[in-house]
Amino acid sequence: MGQLRTSPPPPQASELEQWVLDSPEDLRGLRASLRDALNRHGLVQGEDLDEVPHLVVLVATELASNALRHGRPPTIITLLATDDRFLLDVADHDVSTVPELTDISPTDSGGRGLFLAQSVSLDVGWYATETTKNIWASFSR
Repeated sequence: MGQLRTSPPPPQASELEQWVLDSPEDLRGLRASLRDALNRHGLVQGEDLDEVPHLVVLVATELASNALRHGRPPTIITLLATDDRFLLDVADHDVSTVPELTDISPTDSGGRGLFLAQSVSLDVGWYATETTKNIWASFSR
């Protein structure tokens, strides 16, 4: 269907926390720890987080699952922030592949992670370094 837009996350984003996953069993701990981190770092001007933690955790789980299934370990999940956004960056060590948005049918059991990220986040992109392929998504802070 197509490729995901190539773009690094905003350069002014600062790292808040990071997790390293080696297997799908690590996803449960990621979900709990990420939710705690989002609540600790909170929204600007004391607003309620509403659905933001749920959406970030959902996208993190989907993208990390994809990285664990299709990439090379370890999978690195980084939570970053700007003044008005949370950014989620999910990296794996398979730099030989490019993230693609593929056609999926309603009966397919997978393949929806990137579509989900695009539909619930403000922006999605990907970039590569010498050692990692990274997919990022941003959310209102």
